[in-house]
Amino acid sequence: MSITILYFANLRETLGIERETVELPITVQTIGDLREWLCARGGNWNVLAGAQVRAALNQVLTMPDASIGADDEVAFFPPVTGG
Repeated sequence: MSITILYFANLRETLGIERETVELPITVQTIGDLREWLCARGGNWNVLAGAQVRAALNQVLTMPDASIGADDEVAFFPPVTGG
């Protein structure tokens, strides 16, 4: 299953990436699973493990147990972002 992931504000700067399209393994079914999978990359990716990082699924704020589907868009961002 392929999804698009967007990174905003200081997450984008820390990770050095604004967006990516990834093919998820079958074990990644929720936003929480996605965070764990991305953190497993190591290094700076652990920044996504923080409780302060918010997630949106298809432009709607969501919780870690929200299910991810094919072609979804997931955005990660800190709790306060500037315009």
